Amino acid sequence: MSMRKVTRNYQITVPRDIREQANIKEGDKLVVTMEKDEIKKKKFDEDVFKRAFGSWKDAGIKDSVQYVRKIRKEWEKRAKRLGL
Repeated sequence: MSMRKVTRNYQITVPRDIREQANIKEGDKLVVTMEKDEIKKKKFDEDVFKRAFGSWKDAGIKDSVQYVRKIRKEWEKRAKRLGL
């Protein structure tokens, strides 16, 4: 564990040993989340994002708005069937 100071621009430096273990390189993106009372940082996996982006096109859907409408409609049917 290592302690880091937050700079006046609210930045921190990731320690070298952590960068090496997580294979973090200059220009990589990190996802920062808050879970309960802990701040968690995770390397952003662009390959996963790129593979998932536009996946609705395989279903014959033209854009994200149409995709969301389809999901809502399916949820309404499911909720009705379950009596919710």
